[in-house]
Amino acid sequence: MGTSASATSQAAPFAPTHQADHQGNGMAEHRRSLQSVNIHNSKTKSIITNKVAPVVITNNCREEFQIHDKIQSSNYSMGRISDLLPEHYLVLGEFFMVQDIYNRADVLNTTKSHGAPNFRKVKGNYPLFGMGQPSLNGFKQVLQRLQIDGCEEVVFICVREEPVVFFRSDGDFIPYTPRGRENLHENLHDLDRELSAEQIELSIRKELCDFAKLSENMFYVYNDIEHFKDEPQQVQILSEEDIHVTEEVYKRPLFSQPLHRYYRLPLPMEGAPLEKTFDAFVNILRVTPNLSLMRDSSRPLPALLFSCQVGVGRTNLGLILGAIVFHHLQGASESPSEHKLDFQVIELLISHLPKGQQVLDEVDDAIAMCSEMHNIKDAVFENKLKLEGIGEDYQIQGKSTKAYFLQRTLQSLERYVYLLVFNAYLHDQYPQAFPQSFSQWLCMNAWIYRLLACMDSSELSAPASLITDGIRVLVRVSSKFLATDLLSTAKEMKVANFRRVSKMALYGMAQPNSEALAVVMSYLTDQRRGHSTILWLNLQEELVLEANGQMFTPREPGSLEQPIPVCVQHPQKLQEMELTLKHDILRCEKWLGVITEQDKQMRMFKTCHTIEELFVHQKSVHPGLSYQRIPLSDCCAPKEEVFDQLLEAMKSSLAEDPNCAFIFNCHDGKDRTTAAMVIATLTLWHINGFPECEEDEFVSVPNAKYTKGEFEVVMQVVRVLPEGHRVKREVDIALDVVSETMTPMHYHLREIIISTYRQVKSDAQWLRLRSLQYLERYIYLILFNCYLHLEKKDSWRRSFSQWMSQVKPDSLAHFREKKKTYHLQAVHAYWPTKSAELLIFLVHFTS
Repeated sequence: MGTSASATSQAAPFAPTHQADHQGNGMAEHRRSLQSVNIHNSKTKSIITNKVAPVVITNNCREEFQIHDKIQSSNYSMGRISDLLPEHYLVLGEFFMVQDIYNRADVLNTTKSHGAPNFRKVKGNYPLFGMGQPSLNGFKQVLQRLQIDGCEEVVFICVREEPVVFFRSDGDFIPYTPRGRENLHENLHDLDRELSAEQIELSIRKELCDFAKLSENMFYVYNDIEHFKDEPQQVQILSEEDIHVTEEVYKRPLFSQPLHRYYRLPLPMEGAPLEKTFDAFVNILRVTPNLSLMRDSSRPLPALLFSCQVGVGRTNLGLILGAIVFHHLQGASESPSEHKLDFQVIELLISHLPKGQQVLDEVDDAIAMCSEMHNIKDAVFENKLKLEGIGEDYQIQGKSTKAYFLQRTLQSLERYVYLLVFNAYLHDQYPQAFPQSFSQWLCMNAWIYRLLACMDSSELSAPASLITDGIRVLVRVSSKFLATDLLSTAKEMKVANFRRVSKMALYGMAQPNSEALAVVMSYLTDQRRGHSTILWLNLQEELVLEANGQMFTPREPGSLEQPIPVCVQHPQKLQEMELTLKHDILRCEKWLGVITEQDKQMRMFKTCHTIEELFVHQKSVHPGLSYQRIPLSDCCAPKEEVFDQLLEAMKSSLAEDPNCAFIFNCHDGKDRTTAAMVIATLTLWHINGFPECEEDEFVSVPNAKYTKGEFEVVMQVVRVLPEGHRVKREVDIALDVVSETMTPMHYHLREIIISTYRQVKSDAQWLRLRSLQYLERYIYLILFNCYLHLEKKDSWRRSFSQWMSQVKPDSLAHFREKKKTYHLQAVHAYWPTKSAELLIFLVHFTS
């Protein structure tokens, strides 16, 4: 009837060494096959398979094609664990299939009695269960157990993010997972962000079937990765029915149970879940009528069953989420928490959240209920104690011990904090049937992002003896690799990058020592300038001391250029810490290691002064001098509170003397100093009047709109602000005015956004983050200028912080937040989120 045509061989969904596109799936594979046969008739209706080959029948039933689907071994990689073991095909080009559960993992010894390892019910009366990974028959046994216990409705949630496949064995299907040769005990995570675990499992099954066809229907797996006795084992694969994926194992037994449902909710091994994962969990609540606050209270609650690999970490997190939900449905107990986590971020969060203490107590109660095998709060304590107990640093898993346990501490703390935030979300949204997703709600509460960014408060408890014990070193602030004198002012003014905003009493510079401070004060108070009142604003959030006449700051020996910021609520805390460090240095009376120009030297310090002591001395010489410290984070937008502090400081000083001069300094006089000078410029213009604005300058360079700050998101903000174009134009003029004397620096707060982005390469993702932080700062300056306009009539009685939190999104914009999620080591350096939700400057204006 028809003719046959040979086809080229199909490529595997995953090529060895990951050279194939990981975005393919079964349909894409099928499309490539059809394209390779070159079928030009667009009326193809169906494909009917037989034992010979797939047959394509066209719509008019006049043609058919036999496609010879020949498997080529060259499409796949082979390897072996050691020279003593046989070589065989590798899954996804590089992985071995290892039995998922080992005997010792079942601590509660429930596999035989209940069907799954570590099967348990939480304390109390909630129908809340957790377990490790069961086999197919084991899962059926679990369902029978729940039925015996009277659970009519079951919501089963698998929280595994790694792919799992099940091989037929003695009438059952046993779970196996792909693992790397370097660590056969560790499952794969973040294998492919474009594909779900289910899609990867289907691709693995396709590969396994191909491997079996190339190896006489056999494939090698590993059961004993400790001693490799009788390894590897051979499993027979005759068809796809000999391999199940996770969805098949869990959904098929539930098919005849209309009140039972299955979901996959990937949770991370460490840290908090992604915001989209919380959104997925909320969707489960939305589509389950018996989990609604409007539920029929005469019906029993549905049983929630969570499962990960061994039923401990991720299962515990799922159980806590379930317990919090049941708290909202039935009310939490009044039992007090056993112990509180004493962290600054928790105290601040609770103080800002509505019903903060209730939110905390409910989460603590849920954790206590689910703590039979794991306690999140205990994990925070244990990691913190290990971190504090480290003396001399050493390597563990390729990184310093301090960095390792700091990351572990922050990850466990982050998980706890996100549970608090999620419970606060439930308090707000559950009664309204979730009109907003968790992600949207967080966007409406942007202050939480900023609070989480300061989660690492470990420096508050860092002992001053780190310097005198030689664990940290003192680096001279004026070193060329820390504060390059690009404006060549050190010779005349004794301080790097000294400058003035044209026609304004605004100055900026790097960190001065006592000599430079005296020179600058003499310069400002001389007969020509005659400033009788001066407000000096120090923007440093690091510890700084003057020792033997030179300025020093502590650094880690392996990261001399990386500052050590100290997140404090009150600047006075920095002064106290500097005072403690000063006394420790003078008391030790020994030679200390210091870095001047990247060369380590040993010095004995005879004199040592804090920054505040230097200004106290200058005030005795110049009574008109006032000093304040307003810590500002480097390379990102200031917090709303910083805008408030700068504005209030300037208003108070100008009230006393309208001709007051303002001086700003950070460690090098560039980033933070420039940002503060722009804020001060805008403030003075609103008080004293704006200069005449010239017409927009024509810019004839590539991507001129970016040079002019006309980024898409910026223009979206501009379009919704009252007189937005004027507001942006004024900020741009302020940026140009402040940067006018900074040409040698090549540093412009607007232009650096795109110049930094252009440096981004595949191995420098931290630059992408930095570019977004610069963009955030630019938008905040525009918002601050809008605030100055709108609140000027009331003399800015309402703070910028209040204005940012009270302005309603609907009155400002209807544009979408562009979420760009980057898993960056640069983010983890200061807060270990699995998901850095960048572009948070949009959070107040998300539709």
